[in-house]
Amino acid sequence: MKVTTTEACKALIELLKSKHGDLMFHQSGGCCDGSSPMCYPLGEFKVGGQDVLIGEIAGCPFYMGKAQHQLWQNTDLTIDVVDGRGASFSLEIPEGKRFIVRSEICSI
Repeated sequence: MKVTTTEACKALIELLKSKHGDLMFHQSGGCCDGSSPMCYPLGEFKVGGQDVLIGEIAGCPFYMGKAQHQLWQNTDLTIDVVDGRGASFSLEIPEGKRFIVRSEICSI
């Protein structure tokens, strides 16, 4: 599994960094739109033993819940951004944007 971003996603992350400082991402696959990547100030979301660090996007750690990681482990992820409202816990909401995942099966 690898995780990358689109240029639009990188631009939004840089905007959010300028407002909030260092950031982190988590995708749980759970409730409250947890299947979407959620953006937090670095350290605000407490990761634990059921979270997997799958990489970095625009210099920000990207974690995924272990159960979801097991399902997606053979998938390459591209984090993108679209207009609209996502999870109310994520920092991009006031910008009128939401992070989304685009996926592609890894070619082995």
